[in-house]
Amino acid sequence: MHKISYLIVASILLTSCVNKTKQTKIESEVNKVEEIGDFKIELGKVSKKSIFTDRDDITVWGASAIKGEDGLYHMFYSRWKKDLGWAWVTHSEIAHAVSESPFGPFNYKDVVFPRRGAEYWDGLCTHNPTVHKFDEKYYLYYMGNTGDDLNPCVPGKIKYNWTHRNNQRIGVAVADDPNGPWKRFDKPLINASDDEDALDALLANNPSIAKRPDGGYLMVYKAVGKKIKRVSGGPVVHCVATSDSPTGPFKKYNKPVFEAKGTDFPAEDPYIWYQDGKYRAIVKDMHGAFNDEGQALVLFESTDGFDWSLAKNPLVSKLEIKWENGDTLKLKHLERPQLYMENGKPVALFCAADTIDTKNVLHSWNVQIPLEISKK
Repeated sequence: MHKISYLIVASILLTSCVNKTKQTKIESEVNKVEEIGDFKIELGKVSKKSIFTDRDDITVWGASAIKGEDGLYHMFYSRWKKDLGWAWVTHSEIAHAVSESPFGPFNYKDVVFPRRGAEYWDGLCTHNPTVHKFDEKYYLYYMGNTGDDLNPCVPGKIKYNWTHRNNQRIGVAVADDPNGPWKRFDKPLINASDDEDALDALLANNPSIAKRPDGGYLMVYKAVGKKIKRVSGGPVVHCVATSDSPTGPFKKYNKPVFEAKGTDFPAEDPYIWYQDGKYRAIVKDMHGAFNDEGQALVLFESTDGFDWSLAKNPLVSKLEIKWENGDTLKLKHLERPQLYMENGKPVALFCAADTIDTKNVLHSWNVQIPLEISKK
């Protein structure tokens, strides 16, 4: 009898110790986040070598970079021929450039995803890459589409091929080295949902992914539904999906994030990462829904990756870059924010940027901006 009583008491004490340890760990994590203070991104001045333009006859857009085992920095970016006009939706391809520094200068190396035929879901267009290394492999996430291969654009006049636009889906390619070869897949990683009422019933694109601290992967992606009866669909929102593997399958959650009242297209181009006890996201504010500067890059945060709120210091950048000589260049767009990370910390912000001339022609490039995180 005494032996049984002893075992019961020991069991109670052990359970109490385990629960106390768990509670102490939770309290430690909460205190850690509180001690960090107000997370703020501060952008530095830009060197002229940190502007990447490829060739004179090529339009360059969003880019993402990672360091390889060769010691070089590998940038993957969208591009298409300039004489096609603003033809990213039909003729974008993902190319590869290298540098000895994350701030450039970068030099073109090769095309990663050449066209492979209209019969493939991503056979005619690949766009908006984001590259990551998970464990010992490299993963290149992107948007692809197919369609009738007709380009309605001319320089200075933006007009979309809605068949290609509405066929946008999310894919991933895998490699052992950023130099390739990259393995593409014949099916999308994230497809449009069959449910006509789903948030992504029309299309899914622009993926951003982070490794979860408790295991698995969290993706945030842009989605367009069919509730608004027009060729472009709508509303335009962002969705969350999770997976145990970088290559899926991903479980979708039918709850939009980065919402704002009074608009059916508040945000675009989120880049998510996990740092200092929270998920962070740099997001393009389409027209001032989240800040007083109008279109800009803003910062969101989340404790779980599902419920997002505007950060205490939301403004990341207005539509401008500041040169090392003190001059400021005003931009038409500053989009596709992607962070280059080292040891889990942001080092550089890669963005697509452009200006517009008197003939309404956009001239774009990629810019690599130094940044620092302050925790006041």
